[in-house]
Amino acid sequence: MIARSSLATVVAVVILVFAGCASVVQVGTTAAHQAGLITKQEKDYYDRRAQETESAVRPMTDREEYYVGRAVAATVLGQYRLYRDDRLTLYLNRVGQALALASDRPLTYGGYHFAVLDSNEVNALACPGGTILITRGMLDRARNEEELAAILAHEIAHVNHKDGVNTIQRSRWIQASAALGADAARQLGRGQLDQLASLFEGSVGDVVKTLLVNGYSRADELAADQSAMIFMVRLGYDPNGLTDYLARLAQEQGAGARGGFFATHPGMGDRLVEARATIAANKWHPVDHEVRDERFAAYRR
Repeated sequence: MIARSSLATVVAVVILVFAGCASVVQVGTTAAHQAGLITKQEKDYYDRRAQETESAVRPMTDREEYYVGRAVAATVLGQYRLYRDDRLTLYLNRVGQALALASDRPLTYGGYHFAVLDSNEVNALACPGGTILITRGMLDRARNEEELAAILAHEIAHVNHKDGVNTIQRSRWIQASAALGADAARQLGRGQLDQLASLFEGSVGDVVKTLLVNGYSRADELAADQSAMIFMVRLGYDPNGLTDYLARLAQEQGAGARGGFFATHPGMGDRLVEARATIAANKWHPVDHEVRDERFAAYRR
């Protein structure tokens, strides 16, 4: 027979092993209680700990990511106006949707959407869930469709990697996810609903601050570049479109360009070196893109 002190250790280990699987833990504690190995109070304690552990580590669902991303996009659009050019927006979405389908995460809860911001600033923003916003200043620096594809593929990669939602403070998401549980949500009072709204607003603020002020980490940017080139190659684009574009931005940054993209994306030269090394290692050769160049020129008139 297992000693009660040893049993407590065993159950604690089970909780850690099956973190995120509270139902599995509950099956075990129910059987232990029925066998008389633990008391009702001990069963309730372990079940509660399992639920808390599940809430603490539960990742954001695609649906939750969509609503956070939609709020992030709305916040950004409170600071930037949309650029009203239906032909350009249609073209942007045709290229972007094709790249999204070639990505590692072709489907999101709300789908991918691409739009142009009416600003001369150089910037591109990937909102969680798939809304991607590109400034006119960013687009104006693209010289062909390969470079445009590189911009969009890089932002799609951020969505694929969930870099946006990963910037939300862990403590904030733990509280929010616990409150969003089906049983808990039905019992929330007015004060708790206000707290949940505040947590949601704070989560959106975390992402917006990253996009507009802090930027992603160097590791996140390099990973997005790597994925972007893979998506481009899958679709037949020339990955040198990324290095050509990075070279131009690195030159501007080296000349002292500040603000927007240059403030949140330091080290453009390092990204260029890494991207060129990846192309060489994979023996990706330049691709003829004359037809796409003509298409690009037609939409930019």
